Formats: sequence, C-alpha cells, structure tokens
Amino acid sequence: MGEKVKKIIYPGTFDPIHNGHIDIAIRASKLFDSLEFVVAKNSEKMPLFSVQKRIKMIEESIKDINNIKVSSFGGLVVDHAVKIEASAIIRGLRHVSDFEFEFQMAMMNFHLNKNITSIFMMPDEKYIHLNSSVVKDVSKNGGDISDFVPKCVKKELFIKYSK
Repeated sequence: MGEKVKKIIYPGTFDPIHNGHIDIAIRASKLFDSLEFVVAKNSEKMPLFSVQKRIKMIEESIKDINNIKVSSFGGLVVDHAVKIEASAIIRGLRHVSDFEFEFQMAMMNFHLNKNITSIFMMPDEKYIHLNSSVVKDVSKNGGDISDFVPKCVKKELFIKYSK
C-alpha cells in the first residue's frame, strides 16, 4: 500500500494573482507533495475578473511548476479540502492586522473539520505591501506593476483598464 499524498490547498479570490501569492505557493509546495490554488466563487465580492479568467492567469503563472494545480470552489473551504483529499490549508499573512481575520477563519475551519490543518506563511518581504486591490489600483492609474505580477496578469490588467 502506497504512502498517502500530502496535499495543501491555497484558497483565495486571487483577483488577480500577484507575486506575493506565487511566492507563498512555491514555498508551500516544497513542503507538500502537491499544492492546489482554489479560486473562490464568492457572490458577495465583485471581482474584476471571472473565475475562469483568474484560473487561466494562475495556470499561466505557475505553468513551470509540476506540483501546483488550480481549481475553483464555492461553499466551505474545508469541504473542498476534504473533497480533493487535502490535509491542510495555507494562508498568507502580510501584517499583524491580517492575523485576527485569518485566526478566526482557522479556528472556524478547525471547528468544522479537525482533520484539516491551517498553516500561515509570510511572503518574502519584497511582497509584504502587496494585495490584489493595490495592484489593480496602481495598474488602473497607469503605474508600473511589472515587479508585482506575472506578465500574463499585467497584460490582462492592461486590457481591462484600456477599455
């Protein structure tokens, strides 16, 4: 009987994905056999990009990394983790202010399913100021986002904001 594959999921809106997300995913993927980005279908948020476009941008951004995949989900993240046989959830923490929300979510997820572990990771300090809203705002106002997002994301943001 083979050893169980250790899989971690990285849930989020990823609207759009940026280099801070990718940094965390690459480092987490080295600790597990596989990592799966799971793009949230959140009807309360008004994303700039469709779920399908966000998945395509993530796939393009991680195409050279063999043990990272992409999917989407709606509903509870712990249910999705169980469905795809993941044992853990990775979440990024940039600032102390992120901790309170992420801690609450981790505790609720633990309450819902004690078999799913939440792991927190900080991005490289060069990405500590990044979030998707800042990336969109800088791009929308003509700023250079080349150091913060993959080329495919920069291209899609340019297309969106040049209309």
